[in-house]
Amino acid sequence: MPSPSDDDFQTPPPTAPIDDTPTVSCSRCGNEWDLAYELDELKLGNQSVEQFALDHHRHTGHFPDDVSPWVTNCRQCPATDQFLSEGAARRWARTHARHTRHDVAVDHADEQSVVTPE
Repeated sequence: MPSPSDDDFQTPPPTAPIDDTPTVSCSRCGNEWDLAYELDELKLGNQSVEQFALDHHRHTGHFPDDVSPWVTNCRQCPATDQFLSEGAARRWARTHARHTRHDVAVDHADEQSVVTPE
């Protein structure tokens, strides 16, 4: 069997540029956005989708499609916040519980848990 030549391992150059810019859609707004601005201008990299979702919520009052926030609610005072990652939500809940000695509910989709002071 003949050995492969070096040419067999060369990747041919693409004939057209590859557009791999992520997009986010919102059925409530009836729109879709590419995240070129977040990637190119804001230089957010891997956090571009998360930042877009937070900005969208801040300006419209709702999250884009397929985004479900983690919501923290103190059971004693009006402190509340929303996060797009479980780790950030639980960190906020633990810190609030530690400093205030309050129980904090952490909700996501149909799940709820409670963080209690240590």
